[in-house]
Amino acid sequence: MARKKPTAKAEFVLFNVVYQDGSLSSNRRVPSSELDGLDGDAPARAIIEAQDREIAERSGIPRGPIKTIKRA
Repeated sequence: MARKKPTAKAEFVLFNVVYQDGSLSSNRRVPSSELDGLDGDAPARAIIEAQDREIAERSGIPRGPIKTIKRA
């Protein structure tokens, strides 16, 4: 009988982000280590906003403000 490999703890949590203009960004990755505290998913917004700023710097196309964030 084959043995199963031990499952590792997920390193990232995926979020779906809806922006004020109605656009959707699916499966945004946030490190699970950042979400371990009492704040729950609240730190995810700041992390995703920082990712958006970095993407905007590289592409030259800014993203609008975030409307909602939900776990995928």
